[in-house]
Order: sequence, then C-alpha cells, then structure tokens
Amino acid sequence: MRTQVGIIGAGPAGLLLSLMLQRRGVDTVILESRERKAIEATIRAGILEQSTVDLMIELGVGARLKRDGVVHHGTILRFGGRNHRIDFEGLTGGRVVTLYPQHEVLKDLIAARLQQGGEIQFGTRATEVVDVETPQPVIRFAGADGAAGELRCDVVVGADGFHGPSRRAIPAGRRNDYQRIYPFGWFGILCEAPPSSEELIYARHDCGFALISSRTPQVQRMYFQCDPAGNVDDWSEERIWSELQARVAGDDGFRLKEGRIFQKNIVPMRSFVCEPMQHGRLFLAGDAAHVVPPTGAKGLNLAASDVWHLDRALGAFFAGGSTTLMEGYSAAALPRVWRAQHFSWWMTSMLHRFEGASAFDDKRQFAELELVTGTVPAARSLAETYVGMPFG
Repeated sequence: MRTQVGIIGAGPAGLLLSLMLQRRGVDTVILESRERKAIEATIRAGILEQSTVDLMIELGVGARLKRDGVVHHGTILRFGGRNHRIDFEGLTGGRVVTLYPQHEVLKDLIAARLQQGGEIQFGTRATEVVDVETPQPVIRFAGADGAAGELRCDVVVGADGFHGPSRRAIPAGRRNDYQRIYPFGWFGILCEAPPSSEELIYARHDCGFALISSRTPQVQRMYFQCDPAGNVDDWSEERIWSELQARVAGDDGFRLKEGRIFQKNIVPMRSFVCEPMQHGRLFLAGDAAHVVPPTGAKGLNLAASDVWHLDRALGAFFAGGSTTLMEGYSAAALPRVWRAQHFSWWMTSMLHRFEGASAFDDKRQFAELELVTGTVPAARSLAETYVGMPFG
C-alpha cells in the first residue's frame, strides 16, 4: 500500500486533516483501530470554539452543526451559592462557542470523507512507525483480519491519541515530555433529563468542583470532582444526585433536574505536552502531542488548530516541494498549545478543592473568582481564551 500522507487515527485531527488535504488534491489513507460504529457511538463532550465552527463550515461539514448545535453566548461560574455570568459575546466582540458533541462531529467528518471517496480503514491497528527520517516512512499495521501490512508514505501524521504508537517513533533522547497528573478525577454521568441551565455551570464548592453541561435537550452531562482511583459501582443514583445537588446548592434555590442515569465513569485529569511535535517525516497532532484537562474545553479545538497548520505545511510541500512550513510546524503550533495548557490549569486550580487546602487557600480562591466575575479586564481575559482566537 502507498499514499502521500498516512494518517493514524480517525479522530477529529485525522479526519479534519484528510478533508483539508483532499481540497488540495493530496492523497491520504486513514488507519483506525476501532470500527466506525464504535466511534460514532462513543458519547463525548464537544465545546467548539468559533474558529473550529468556521473551519467545519468552510469544509462543507457544518449543516448539522448549524442546525443542531447550541450556541452559548456565555457561561456561569457558581460559587458562594450564587451564579456569576461571563458574557462571551459582549466581552469578545461577538465571538461565542457552540455545544456540539464530539461524536456528532465525527459522524459528519466520516460521512464526508467516505462520500468523497477517501480511504478510512476501520478495525486496522497501527503497530509501529518506522523510517521516519527517510523520504518514505512506513506505518506497520494489523488489519481487520489480523494480517500484518505496511503503508508506505511521503509523510506520516500521528493523530492516534495519547496511547497510540506514533509518539514512540520519536526517540526518547530527541523529545521532551512534560506532564502533570492531578490528584483528582471527574465522576461523569449521562442522564435522561431536561437541561438544568441554558449555559454551562462551573461550580466551586467546599465539597469540590462540579460541572453542569448538556448533550441534547433530552440528555444531560454532569461531572463532580472525585477520587481518581474510586469505583463507579460504589455510587448509587441516589448518592450521585445527592452529591451533585449539594455542590450547586445555594440561597437562590437552584436545583438540578434529575433523571435516569444511564452512563457513569471516572475521567482522569492530566496535562501533557510532547516537544517537538515532529521528527523527520512524522508529525503529531491532537492528543498524540498534547492532553489538557477538560476544564478549559480545549482538547478538540487544539486538534483543529494543529491540523490547520499541518494543512498549510503539507500543502506547500506537495505543491512545490517547500519544506519551510513543515520544518516550522512545532514552532507554529506550540504557542497555542501552551496557552491552552495554562488556561486549563488555571481554570482547574481556581475551581477545584485540593486536599490539604487551608483557610488561606479557600480565601485566595474566592478572591480570584470575585476578581474574574467582578472586573471587566479579568472577565474579558477568561472569555477571550475560552472562545479562542482565530487559528494562526
């Protein structure tokens, strides 16, 4: 097998890049370990920055997004038993975010790529990337039938997530891995209930953090801070609702709308960056290169930013042989990655309860929350980073 760009992973990064390169007439093959049905059935969060929405519309995959996506003009920070709203639209000159679950994004991207005749090999597990320092790197894989195969490429893009094989193709001595593991996780639920709020609620409480989000008008997503080593089976529905209601309780009488819980899981919290995001003819994108805690809603949007840069770099290479943008890919992508890391860490630190926190720590946290919600410059800084700046 041979192609110009071999892409490992049919997530947002890999699929967006394949669609962008197709416009330039560049051939791609995507190898994906999971089956299509499994990808499209995995319900995941999806807060899309304005630039990500604009990119999907530009690629012709924004019809359902515009129809079904829920535009959020702001968000709510809840502390001290009261809501404090951050007005995204007013503070950023009209930029907003759109709630559109990631699995719906993937449905749109997969359908569009297949409709264009693009090749996505589902159930095909990449096992190794070799010869990345040569003009013809190779992806070794196990096909859906278990048979071994090779895909020869001009360029390999590793968009295979944190645990994929592509990052391992960069020698340990040639890369720096920066990581922070947080001492807590998020206990997440999906439930059948109407929305409790028109906008996301980020709640800081003495018992710990909670996030009140939504998936559809009938399905809601909620999280609360928990022990990352906990067991979901230890939590009954009654106990879960009691914990969530306690963390959003206040004198204003606000209560969550409850319903049948049909999914529960614990999400670990980590920050991670691999530098550089490239080696030879191998380029990393999305979670293969960086992971952010979900507090800042940056994961999918960083993947879109990565491939925005890669599309231009690879386009210049295949159009005229220029390697300048390819060689500068990491330098171009990493500033936004580290800004997102800082924002995600800052939101996490401001809203979560840390073990061993003192009364001083609590007072400092409240002072920071009051600064962010009570002064225009601080509120604007949060809003501008949350909605995201234009790519590039």
